[in-house]
Amino acid sequence: MKNFKEWIWKAFNISILKRNRYNWVDYLRGIVILLVVYHHTYLGIERSGIEVPESVGDANMVFYSFRMPLFFIISGIFTSISLSVKPINKLIWSKYDKILYPYFIWAFLQITLQIILSNFTNSERDFGDYLYILYQPKQLDQFWYLPALFNSTLVFILIKTKLNPKFSVHLMIGLVLYFAAPFLNDISMMSNWMRFYLFFVLGDKVSNHIFRQSVQEQLKRPLTILLFIPLFIVAQIFYLDNNVGAKAMESTIQTFEGDYNLYLLNEVNFLFTSLIGCTTLIIISFLLEKWGKLSFLRVLGYHSLYIYITHVIVVGFTRALLVRIFHIDNYLVILLVAIAFGVVLPVIFYNLAGKNYLWFLFTSRRKDKQAVVYTQSTKPVEKLAAQTNE
Repeated sequence: MKNFKEWIWKAFNISILKRNRYNWVDYLRGIVILLVVYHHTYLGIERSGIEVPESVGDANMVFYSFRMPLFFIISGIFTSISLSVKPINKLIWSKYDKILYPYFIWAFLQITLQIILSNFTNSERDFGDYLYILYQPKQLDQFWYLPALFNSTLVFILIKTKLNPKFSVHLMIGLVLYFAAPFLNDISMMSNWMRFYLFFVLGDKVSNHIFRQSVQEQLKRPLTILLFIPLFIVAQIFYLDNNVGAKAMESTIQTFEGDYNLYLLNEVNFLFTSLIGCTTLIIISFLLEKWGKLSFLRVLGYHSLYIYITHVIVVGFTRALLVRIFHIDNYLVILLVAIAFGVVLPVIFYNLAGKNYLWFLFTSRRKDKQAVVYTQSTKPVEKLAAQTNE
């Protein structure tokens, strides 16, 4: 029993729960990564031809409205503080090493596995798909997010350090990029970061307020979430009834038959729905920190990057085993089992193999050459900067 407990402690890196961290950040990341795994699990089941209730698809669309914007907001919260404690060149290199490098490695691996195991997957890949890594990551399942995040970070750092515009100017830049992005969907290496750069800028603005004790106390009040829930529900009902989410996924002017006004209205609707959803989840994460419940979300949040880059492979194998080997076609069983495996196995794989033995799959530098990630400092800037270096 003792050995099993030690294995669990190591496999899930439980020690992070004892460290001096902003727990609400880990809660938030944990919730979002669960929603990401849900999304790709749902899509895999649907593409397999298994009948899925409409409500499951609606839930997927609701999560889509704020799931990825939140990741960019979180990164925006961190970046300016990181700039205050780390030289620009080191910060950019750190982002490359932790974001873009794993993108190249894992996108290549996933395409290769999808080609080799084409009879067992829903993906129709060929060798030409390797070129997508360079210019069309939107065609590579979940991997579009990594170059989009890196590019957003790089552009933000350059604008912030070279131009240092007022927030109103920076916000306008973000809005222009947001509305222009769909016109470059054919080169998603550009359009993806342009679409989400606005949320990065908003995250930077949020960082000026969210670490104030008075603000956090307000966010932790149950009354705050009670006030936001009705707004969230109304926004999501409108979002679903007007098919905003489906259009936002493939939004181009052609989607709206050349009607620019309808196109702009859809983009505005998606933006406001996203911001309401993001705010609601941020409040929930602060409440979870206050109550100290569901600590497993903090573990998932800390490992969110490793879950993100590997979960599609795990979910795909799990679904194939359940359907082809065990002949299970119940959507709910497949959904729950695949999500569980999709978040648990990547965490175990990283902690038991990725850290010390297969480090080159996640970083270009050995562990003993990397900077220390954690600090016990209680100074907000140092504490947050350390937490963002993961």
